Amino acid sequence: MFNAYLRFSPFVICIALSLLSLIGVFWSAWYLLPALLFGLLVVMGFRDLTQSNHAVLRNYPVLGHIRYFFELIRPEIRQYLIESDEEEVPFSREARAIVYQRAKNVEDKRPFGTKKRVYDGGYQWLTHSIRPRKIENHDFRVQIGGPACTQPYDASIYNISAMSFGALSANAIHALNAGAKMGKFYHDSGEGGISRYHRQGGGDIVFEVGSGYFGCRNDDGSFSAEKFAEVAAWDQVKMIEVKLSQGAKPGQGGVLPAAKISEEIAEARGVPMGVDCVSPASHSAFTTPIEMMEFIQRLRELAKGKPVGFKLCIGHRREFMCIVKAMLETGITPDFIVVDGKEGGTGAAPLEFANHMGMPLVEGLTFTHNTLRGAGLREQIRIGASGKLIHSFDIARALALGADWANSARGFMFAIGCIQAQACHTNHCPTGVTTQDPQRYRALVVPDKAERVYNFHKNTMKALGDMTGAAGLTHPSGFLPHHLLMRENDRDMVTGEDVYPYMPVGFLLREDDERFGYLKRWRRSSSKSFIPFDDGV
Repeated sequence: MFNAYLRFSPFVICIALSLLSLIGVFWSAWYLLPALLFGLLVVMGFRDLTQSNHAVLRNYPVLGHIRYFFELIRPEIRQYLIESDEEEVPFSREARAIVYQRAKNVEDKRPFGTKKRVYDGGYQWLTHSIRPRKIENHDFRVQIGGPACTQPYDASIYNISAMSFGALSANAIHALNAGAKMGKFYHDSGEGGISRYHRQGGGDIVFEVGSGYFGCRNDDGSFSAEKFAEVAAWDQVKMIEVKLSQGAKPGQGGVLPAAKISEEIAEARGVPMGVDCVSPASHSAFTTPIEMMEFIQRLRELAKGKPVGFKLCIGHRREFMCIVKAMLETGITPDFIVVDGKEGGTGAAPLEFANHMGMPLVEGLTFTHNTLRGAGLREQIRIGASGKLIHSFDIARALALGADWANSARGFMFAIGCIQAQACHTNHCPTGVTTQDPQRYRALVVPDKAERVYNFHKNTMKALGDMTGAAGLTHPSGFLPHHLLMRENDRDMVTGEDVYPYMPVGFLLREDDERFGYLKRWRRSSSKSFIPFDDGV
């Protein structure tokens, strides 16, 4: 409550000063000037509270305009920073600008060429064709479902990545899912279960099953087949995703303190009130690669043939190869694998984990793609990619390096108003995105933000279609490593094919290609256990 007083105090002060100035008019006509000034601020404050386009203004009437003033002069400040040889504006600010423009249907074209320092090392670009194509339909899709799947799903190639209810507010979840319905793409539930706000949106849902089995757990925290089957049968649920790890903090579990568990969160997760909600670091339903494949088969049967896959951030590469060997030995394959890059993650995580634990997306995606190719399984399994994929170029690059589709959490958070205040874990999010405080998330108006989610997806797909056509292709799935070029330093230019080549199909089974250390790890991996023969990774 004290925090609310602080947020509204400038508005209340304006009301008080306006009234005092009106009283002062009885002593001197000069009081008309401050009465007019503060009266205008009072009118502005009431308008801020009732408008639906800006969450910051709804939560910070009058005071919130300071932010928009600095946004107004930001281009001049940015230019000063660049000309002063100081660090360029962070990538996240540029990404937010692109998302906001697309979410609000604002023109995103700018004069005077690239804003990137193209002469620096590390610059990447896509090659284009002298004979570009015009692509009219930007509803790019991929069918997900392997040989054992009886209810395959035609997914958009760009979707909302996993963010749980509890981490995000009720209105944020509702807006994301409603936007997904409008754009006909999916919304990953995150491991916090499917809430009433997911269902109110009516959009397609990927049900994420984490190590806490929220939404499908017994009272002791173990997996409940009955509860899972009930949730999986909902029409909105299109796929099942078993979460092994996430990019932000791979190898860690989590605890939601009892004080933060509302009745709605308890309902979605299937946990009691008044008790800490623990998400273990690993699954209890399986302990070996073979048991993991048997668990996936069991989920597919319980879900009546809907696609079942898993998500992970690549850690020990040999462990992923253990999983692949279990696929070969059991004949059970997931319908999809989502590779989460360590640079992803919208929630709070320990700084050391966020910066130095887990494999970045490009390397993890390439390794996963080539391992499946080497085992002869790539055609049976679709690969999704997640991890800071916001621009259409990000998506095109992921597709070129082996992904079938991309997911984004950060981009869609920006679309519903996230300004990266980095207050997610404090319950004081200024835009109502990551708070459980009803007085704060009321500022996030669902219909308005759902429209922005839809616009962001639509305009990003259009931009991706434009890039695809410029490359002379008819569908983004046509991007391959040779379409990607990069400068490694000031003079050396290489292609994606040189740095991230597609390995030969079946090379691990034949053991005839020693490049990049794949065979060394393959020979040490076992379908029987994740425990290594030695300390190598």
